[in-house]
Amino acid sequence: MSTVEQQQAQPAESDADAAELQQKIDELAAVAADLENKPPQDILRYAVEHYRPGVSLACSFGMQSVVMVDMLKQLDLLNDTEVFYLDTGVLFAETHQTRLRLQEKYGFRAVRVAADLSWDHQQKKFGGHLYEQGAEGVDKCCYMRKVEPQRKHLRGKAAWITGMRRGHNPSRANMPVVLWDAVNGMVKFNPVALWDDKQMWRYIHDQKVPYNPLYDQGYPSIGCNTPVCTRPVKEGEDPRSGRWAGLGKTECGIHLDGNQIKSLDGSQL
Repeated sequence: MSTVEQQQAQPAESDADAAELQQKIDELAAVAADLENKPPQDILRYAVEHYRPGVSLACSFGMQSVVMVDMLKQLDLLNDTEVFYLDTGVLFAETHQTRLRLQEKYGFRAVRVAADLSWDHQQKKFGGHLYEQGAEGVDKCCYMRKVEPQRKHLRGKAAWITGMRRGHNPSRANMPVVLWDAVNGMVKFNPVALWDDKQMWRYIHDQKVPYNPLYDQGYPSIGCNTPVCTRPVKEGEDPRSGRWAGLGKTECGIHLDGNQIKSLDGSQL
């Protein structure tokens, strides 16, 4: 084939790829509609049975994560699911303790995913704590310590499972229970998307699931242990108001679209 013929053929190949992707998106939309009102256990079962061994659960050891670990164990699917966590270097001690309690009870070991640059080396490189450098500094820190390591870890996998819920903030209000994740190039499941806090706590207490004790100390949303990233909230405040307070930031970045993530440092990850 001549160079001209190859160039003419390329758009057809791209069109074919686009058509195949659109078909996949349409199929997932149909699956999402079918699973919309099903319990989280049904969604988890579908995710693991259709995508093992390439399915991973992103685990923050928050209430959503521990509930899904328990569900997977009861479904006898925990051994077929990789459980990983993002160790930013500044997780609360209570978060690590929850991880250890959960691992001991359910007999698994979570995979640690971390940035190449240690927390101490990061401070030396950037002349201090990035969280003290305003919203831009916090965004850069979240990217390096959470977004980039997770993106690298998920490469080559077929699907991942998250604890995202529609009630977390308005940007998640219409989130499907399953969709195509264009950023990571894989299927994304949100099994507990429809659950509220009452359902979460009822399950945790009924099933005696280990949970992070910081919830009992006024922390409804738990991230990194810095003066900026996580603080307790007062009664009546929005549960997410303790995250990046005063910065107008509501997401760390791992659930944002590719353009927003790339804008932090121009990375093509």
